[in-house]
Amino acid sequence: MNTQRLLLCLLLVSAVSAFTRGESQILRAEDRPDDSRVDQRIEAGTRVDIVVYGGTPGGIAAALAAGEQGQSVLLLEPYRRVGGLMTNGLSHTDFRTFEGLTGSFLDFSKRVQSYYNEKYGAGSEQAECFRGTHAEPHVNQQIFEQMLGELPKIRVWKECRLRGVELQREGEGSVQAITSLQVSHARRVNRVEGRVFIDASYEGDLLATAGVPYRIGRESRAEHGESLAPEQADGDVQGYNFRFVMTQVPENRVLASQPAGYTREEFLPLLELFASKKLKSVFCAPSGGIYKYQPPRLPNNKYDINDVSRGLVRLSLPQINNDWPDGNDQTRRQLFQEHLRHQAGMLYFLQTDDEVPEQIRREALEWGFCKDEFVDDGHLPEQLYVREGRRMTGTYVFTEQDTNHAEGDARAIWQANAIAMGDYGPNCHGTGHSGPKIGGQHEGEFYKRVSPYQIPYGVLTTPLRTNLLVPVACSSSHVGFCALRLEPIWMSLGEAAGLAARLAVQRNLTVERVPVPVLQQALHARGAATIYVSDVLAGHPDFIAVQWWGSLGGLHGLSPMPAEPGQRGNNFFGQYYEAFPGHAVELDLPLTPELLARWDGLLQQHSLEIPGSDRRKTRGEYIRAAHSLAVRRLPGE
Repeated sequence: MNTQRLLLCLLLVSAVSAFTRGESQILRAEDRPDDSRVDQRIEAGTRVDIVVYGGTPGGIAAALAAGEQGQSVLLLEPYRRVGGLMTNGLSHTDFRTFEGLTGSFLDFSKRVQSYYNEKYGAGSEQAECFRGTHAEPHVNQQIFEQMLGELPKIRVWKECRLRGVELQREGEGSVQAITSLQVSHARRVNRVEGRVFIDASYEGDLLATAGVPYRIGRESRAEHGESLAPEQADGDVQGYNFRFVMTQVPENRVLASQPAGYTREEFLPLLELFASKKLKSVFCAPSGGIYKYQPPRLPNNKYDINDVSRGLVRLSLPQINNDWPDGNDQTRRQLFQEHLRHQAGMLYFLQTDDEVPEQIRREALEWGFCKDEFVDDGHLPEQLYVREGRRMTGTYVFTEQDTNHAEGDARAIWQANAIAMGDYGPNCHGTGHSGPKIGGQHEGEFYKRVSPYQIPYGVLTTPLRTNLLVPVACSSSHVGFCALRLEPIWMSLGEAAGLAARLAVQRNLTVERVPVPVLQQALHARGAATIYVSDVLAGHPDFIAVQWWGSLGGLHGLSPMPAEPGQRGNNFFGQYYEAFPGHAVELDLPLTPELLARWDGLLQQHSLEIPGSDRRKTRGEYIRAAHSLAVRRLPGE
């Protein structure tokens, strides 16, 4: 057990002892190395309905959903800009099909497309942003800021760091509520009181400081029966790297500079790899080189640069990442600099060292950082791509099994309490490394094809804290998390968390008691899907009815298990595909006697029955009639 975890355990013992005496208790984050610059006096408390810690895309989606009906929301962002990785280089957003984009992310991407159309003209080369999913970082930031600015009850504090959490016992046992946070902001310690708290940080800093159990690293294969898990559990997390944004346009190109701590000897093994032709290029798409420029390119001739999966030379460094999740600011800064020295130092070596073959150096010099991006940070991202931090141990642990097919079905297993859906397979860039840093091999890497899956509400909640929701460092195994860790999915989970927080405030409920059918109703009304349906998308007049029917399990069993698990539609570009087969509802198809009997039985399970005189002939007519019956019973928001 490392020092930080031991400290957390001691704090928990102290907290439980205090709660048995009916007292409140403050659990403190580890002292920051730069605390000497902070005035230690605690400012008068700021009170809001909902506090969101972490201005990630998931945190922004949570704040927007929480504050749209007038609830007061405070979004606390540790960095200088909101938007997490989507404003720090991750502009090539991972998804499989456009039909899988939903809710807040879909709204965001439509706004991005409108921005480019208005600025450059619809159909122009500069407006090509893959339907708004692939944008320049500064544009993503502008759109996020605009969305937050539209709701006057949302306030944003940037450069705001968590220092402590105050808890109060609720009832018997170890069940507690968070009453306030202590945060460093504007060189003051501020006390922030709230009714519901949302941890939307990548690392899970709030949940950990609040004493919520969590995992770091991988479970054993036996623990959850996961085929992709290792035989033995360990503390290894998925590798991190920067998502540089680069260009070949000379007038906007900034060549790499020598990073602090650079030593050319570290990169000399590259020369042998190029000489042996094991490495074919510096930049590549999708393999054969070091820096992967991911098509489609971004507007204005920019590219999102990423790690080469299963590559010979990697940008990610899983062998040093394990100290990040529990690390304090100093530890994280050191790891940040080590990644920068590796990833930017390698490019500096290839662009400037005399021993690099001329043709390789010439290729490397064709690429540079973008002069008009990250202008306050030397044209480099402010954040490292933290693919995996802490994972809460919550009400429901999402595992590999939750991405598997239902028996004999084209669809993944049905989740009655689904509050989001995912359209990406479990994937891991590696959790370890064998051999030399340059020329060795990552371990723990996997990529699995699955059908779109549903995500239950329990991944957001913990029975130990009555008013905490966690949409990013959510409750999951390592393998399960590797399916959830995509920004569109995190935005869906954040949207659900924000709506749940709003309902909890409006109805004076603990977050675990928020009625999931009402939460689903609110999500569907916003155009957020809780089940993948390829032919009835948000904006369709039957979207809400079809999503409701899917939440009851009515869409399962319409198509059989495909010959290949996770079978996709036709590939039309790179990692992108046409809609998944077997996931259409086909509203105009006539009802077969077998399907009619099954659907009637499903309605009866929910104490609903369509009168014989209202019998419908098509799937669509049936679902509309059933939904109209249910709406009369469902309580509104």
